[in-house]
Amino acid sequence: MNTKLLIGRYIQGESFVHRLDPRTKLLASFYFILIVFLANSWWGYLALVIYAFLVIYFTGISMRYFLKGIRPMLWIILFTVVFQLFFTTGGTVYFQWKIIRITSVGVTNAAYIFMRLVLIITMSTVLTLTTSPIELTNGIEQLLRPLSRFGFPSHEIALMLSIALRYVPTLMDEAEKIMNAQRARGVEFDEGSLIQRIKSLIPILVPLFISAFNRADEMAIAMEARGYRGGEGRTQYRQLQYTRRDSIAFLSLVLLTIILLLIRYFT
Repeated sequence: MNTKLLIGRYIQGESFVHRLDPRTKLLASFYFILIVFLANSWWGYLALVIYAFLVIYFTGISMRYFLKGIRPMLWIILFTVVFQLFFTTGGTVYFQWKIIRITSVGVTNAAYIFMRLVLIITMSTVLTLTTSPIELTNGIEQLLRPLSRFGFPSHEIALMLSIALRYVPTLMDEAEKIMNAQRARGVEFDEGSLIQRIKSLIPILVPLFISAFNRADEMAIAMEARGYRGGEGRTQYRQLQYTRRDSIAFLSLVLLTIILLLIRYFT
């Protein structure tokens, strides 16, 4: 399996995290992203990192696998960190050249943002790696179902989100195959000026868009052939049900929140 992009992939398993209700994993992921911003010191981020390590441990998936999955997002993370590092003022000035300034506050904020982005990407990856597309669709639909009373198409929106998330790695794999085929024909993507590099992407984008539309058409035909007519009157073979495991997961997040609040208050 290509491990260059993990978000959107699913690895079948029977771990503690795999067996959690998809609604629990969805709510827990969003909640974790919110409480990440409660951390305002190294102790707070240490607590978040320890919690993330424990979650990864209970997925039964190798940590090395997650590190490889973060690598494709590293350029976006570094761009955000460098921007924060060079253009944040305050504290002791370590280096200054024209408008570029490195200060103690900038270094600290850059480190905090790096930790936040890595933690958010890691927990989002845990969600998709341990939740099948069908479970993810059912979980999103169940969470959005109260809005159906106001005419909100909860089933259709859930299906669109899960399909989009599922096909992100598929399109990335397709783009990599096209790039390898173009390299075999002598196309260089890393040479020349910026304009030349942009032009070299055209032989990738055109077949990639054609492939994406073909996949969408094939999926639509397959869904129609299986009698799909939307969410109205549709039943589910597997009924979602909260268990003791889900309660433990929620309690762990409550405990983490209390720890972060105590650290924030006493530091």
